[in-house]
Amino acid sequence: MKLVGIGFGNMVNAERIIAVVSPESNPVKRLIATGKENGMLIDATQGRKTKSVILMDSDHIVLSYLNVESIDAKLEGEQ
Repeated sequence: MKLVGIGFGNMVNAERIIAVVSPESNPVKRLIATGKENGMLIDATQGRKTKSVILMDSDHIVLSYLNVESIDAKLEGEQ
């Protein structure tokens, strides 16, 4: 199991990540709202601005303050 840091010491299983997307678009905003309603939203921003949304294969939605490029670099093993 490979874990990837998403900020503030929080980590997710890299093998279960489906996508890492920007929170700017309306479809992603609707996804976040739906996840919150269903209890599947995990906010790992610690009050900071959400810069990326991580979609997991378990239907969980994880919010991170790290930008998409930073998480991508970590997934590729650069950092």
